[in-house]
Amino acid sequence: MELALSDLQRAVPEAGPAWMEGCTTEGAGRRDRWRRSPRPGPALRDTSPSRHLPPPRTRRLGAPGVVLALARCRAGCQGWQGSAQAGGACRKRRARRGLWEQAGDSGGDRLPGLGSGGKDERIPFLIHWSWPLKGERPLGPPRAFIRHHGSSAGSGPPSERHGQLFQGIAAAEAIQRHRQNLAEWFSRLPREERQFGPTFALDTVHVDPVIRESTPDELLRPLAELALEHQPPSAGLPPLALSQLFDPDACGRRVQTVVLYGTVGTGKSTLVRKMVLDWCYGRLPAFKLLIPFSCEDLSSLGPAPVSLCQLVAQRYTPLKEILPLMAAAGSCLLFVLHGLEHLNLDFRLAGTGLCSDPEESEAPAAIIVNLLRKYMLPEASILVTTRPSAIGRIPSKYVDRYGEICGFSDTNLQKLYFQLRFKQPDCGHGAGGFSATPAQRDHLVQMLSRNLEGHHQIATACFLPSYCWLVCATLHFLHAPTPAGQTLTSIYTSFLHLNFSGEMLDSTDPSKLSLMAYAARTMGKLAYEGVSSRKTYFSEEDVRGCLEAGIQTEEEFQLLHVFRRDALRFFLAPCVEPGHLGTFVFTVPAMQEYLAALYIVLGLRKTTLQRVGKEVAELVSRVGEDVSLVLGIMAKLLPLRALPLLFNLLKVVPRVFGRVVGKSRETVAQAMVLEMFREEDYYNDDVLDQMGASILGVEGPRCRSDEPTEDEVFELFPMFMGGLLSAHNRVVLAQLGCPIKTLDALENAQAIKKKLGKLGRQVLPPSELLDHLFFHYEFQNQRFSAEVLSSLRQLNLAGVRMTPLKCMVVAAVLGSGRHALDEVNFASCQLDPAGLRTLRPVFLRARKLGLQLNSLGPEACRDLRDLLLHDQCQVTTLRLSNNPLTAAGVALLVEGLAGNTSLKHLSLLHTGLGDEGLELLAAQLDRNQQLQELNVAYNGAGDTAALALAKAAREHPSLELLHLYFNELSSECRQALRDLGSTTEGGARVVVSLTEGTAVSEYWSVILGEVQRNLNSWDRGRVRRHLELLLRDLEDNRGATLNPWRKAQLLRVEGEVRALLEQLGGPGS
Repeated sequence: MELALSDLQRAVPEAGPAWMEGCTTEGAGRRDRWRRSPRPGPALRDTSPSRHLPPPRTRRLGAPGVVLALARCRAGCQGWQGSAQAGGACRKRRARRGLWEQAGDSGGDRLPGLGSGGKDERIPFLIHWSWPLKGERPLGPPRAFIRHHGSSAGSGPPSERHGQLFQGIAAAEAIQRHRQNLAEWFSRLPREERQFGPTFALDTVHVDPVIRESTPDELLRPLAELALEHQPPSAGLPPLALSQLFDPDACGRRVQTVVLYGTVGTGKSTLVRKMVLDWCYGRLPAFKLLIPFSCEDLSSLGPAPVSLCQLVAQRYTPLKEILPLMAAAGSCLLFVLHGLEHLNLDFRLAGTGLCSDPEESEAPAAIIVNLLRKYMLPEASILVTTRPSAIGRIPSKYVDRYGEICGFSDTNLQKLYFQLRFKQPDCGHGAGGFSATPAQRDHLVQMLSRNLEGHHQIATACFLPSYCWLVCATLHFLHAPTPAGQTLTSIYTSFLHLNFSGEMLDSTDPSKLSLMAYAARTMGKLAYEGVSSRKTYFSEEDVRGCLEAGIQTEEEFQLLHVFRRDALRFFLAPCVEPGHLGTFVFTVPAMQEYLAALYIVLGLRKTTLQRVGKEVAELVSRVGEDVSLVLGIMAKLLPLRALPLLFNLLKVVPRVFGRVVGKSRETVAQAMVLEMFREEDYYNDDVLDQMGASILGVEGPRCRSDEPTEDEVFELFPMFMGGLLSAHNRVVLAQLGCPIKTLDALENAQAIKKKLGKLGRQVLPPSELLDHLFFHYEFQNQRFSAEVLSSLRQLNLAGVRMTPLKCMVVAAVLGSGRHALDEVNFASCQLDPAGLRTLRPVFLRARKLGLQLNSLGPEACRDLRDLLLHDQCQVTTLRLSNNPLTAAGVALLVEGLAGNTSLKHLSLLHTGLGDEGLELLAAQLDRNQQLQELNVAYNGAGDTAALALAKAAREHPSLELLHLYFNELSSECRQALRDLGSTTEGGARVVVSLTEGTAVSEYWSVILGEVQRNLNSWDRGRVRRHLELLLRDLEDNRGATLNPWRKAQLLRVEGEVRALLEQLGGPGS
């Protein structure tokens, strides 16, 4: 027989909570047994659509029980009217029996019915879930017998009585402390966020990813072939904002449980952090209490029983004081369960029993199951985040709303993210932020925006918010001062650590394989095959072949299915470039080279001989000890000479396998070195400029799809190989489940050093030489670099744009060396004073130092003065021509010359000295006693200053040559200077014409040829001025010479100069 709820209510029209007293006053033993198993016999039937949500723990009554309950209720109705006088001791006894009380104000009021009388005044735990406020009578039938409509149309916003639940002073203070602790904890950024690039607080600036509401039908549709496509939000379902997740659904029904899912990198963790911080700062007023749980943390507890109250109290100490209020909080209580894929949930009753008591100890997974069943704290709101493969672990009947985190599917969101990251006002030098000027930051943002608007591949990559972070971190690395030890490899390793730390491929699989290890094996294979065959575009067959290689069992297919749903989109993206539609590329180009390098250093690339040899060697090693012992004994007892031979053969097998592995490492090192020194790449940009161009795009027209493509360049592959062998990256990779053994790293390093020693002695172009140094920087091993670079004598980086990063790379690799560098050439490298300071350790090792054509101003002369005054300076030749040093800069240089003992040749050609600069040199020249040559040509100096300097040079004890040509000198002054130099008294020779002497004038054809080739691209006004000076010098020198053959040569040169001036429209024509 079953008793309907309406019949029971009609039978007891005036029954109060005392009516329930009789239903729960049985012995403790019977009550505990009832807690753990369903009771047989008649039950109340719930015909609502939410019948899968069981009511709180109540005892099901048969007919005799109902009669007894009616009798007890009639007897106890009068006791309900009495006032509560229960003391603290009674309160503790009720807590031990599992009866939670409604906490009151500090005034000491008690709830009705909690008097000091007999047992009829005890209030059972189950009816407290429906009590509104202290001191008020329940407004309706007991909660346990109210039909529960979990998503009824009449459910609106949280009841006001729930909102007033935590208004007591003690409760409010506890929740405020809880808010402060959560805000402090969730505001802490990961180390990678603090180290790489500008950061901002989530509670002030945040770009929400697109959240698209989905339905169970969409979740059940067949998986796409490669699970790579990403659909924008449907027009019929507008995106959900974070504050709208718990709004009533389209039918007006109440939403209590929300499941947000997204692939790796879509921003689930950031979204949870943002939501918690919003609550901490009062931006989620619908929830009075928020309790976040990390499912990874809960899974670490294993099956050890623990209660929900203990879980909360252990993690959030301030909430100990208000734990009894959780049951009455209703929908004002929000649980956030982040990373559900870490828990193996079983919703079968046979696997997870029913439990509604928050104080009862169960396995953590069982507590989560009962919370989601709405059997424990049925009124509470729950937000779940998970990867797509784990959505099915929660039956859809327990979920009111599904939301797919779609990332930045709108390009405007991507641009907004970059603008916020690069334009933070507090990102300065001291904070490690982006220290570029506002104009430089604006320029970077504009270039990124144009690249995104062009629908290039970067827009597809930045669909995932995590890749937006990677782009910002890489640009910060390329353009801002970099902390010591920060490498490009460490950025990519940390990027993977941010997204894959603690992530298992499938928590239900016994192997507990890490998601990153599986990606290294599958995606690394695809990446390495692409590098080997020099391609970046992959067909569907290529991808499937690498994913399904070696899969034989059902368990392996299941793991592949999980990887395809959760992480494949993280590594691969559909190609949007013209001519390659329908193919796939790695999300960012550098990721292919990183994964290929990881695939190699992890030893995942094995030939058939290596695989078979390893198995045989392991087998022999296991059996060898026992067999060797037996053979040794037999050899002593029996005169068999063959036994020692067999004994030695057992030892040989592992050695042979070791040699095979060693040959493989040499092959890998050979391939890496050949990739680094490919002659086809000699005239490419250096690898850092290539990295910047791949992010910011290339200004100018793009190649048409029908044009033949150039051979792909993989110059980052060897850099990443060296970087992955560094100690720091090996530690991080071990945390991701990809350990590189120290012995393997050492043997790989030895093989690489051997190959670099053979091929690294050749003279390299400047860009390739910088790539070579960048490899050593990524490796982060000073001893290794010192041994390999010990033969380097000339450092020629002329024409390489020396950014702060490149200066730091060169200084880090070469600054600690001991041998001297014969020549260091940084001509036309766009150096600035900061770069000079960074490169000072390298300059101290140089004998000849070229810094011409760098736009160095007077402020740079301060650093040059300090370099000359350094006690370890060994510079003998310093070229500073074509830098706007001016007289102010020369005043500083003179101080350095006075205390320097190594400098012998100084070139200040075309440095804007003027008369003031030459007069200053003339007055201070005698303070240096070692200088042999001084070039101050083309400085706009007049007659007086030139004559003064020439006289000082003639009196200098060591100066041999003074260059004064291309200055504003009159004919009389030129003749006076020639006469001064023709005296036989000794002293310096003064050169007043470029065309004097064969050694000076033999390069005129080269000069004019270079001008002719670049006439249309150079500044025409500046070229005209140079040619006019040259023409005047030629005419003056032709008039001064008496040699007819030389006069004829000078006339021919004059004719070519006049022809060039005629093209420019100059007066010489």
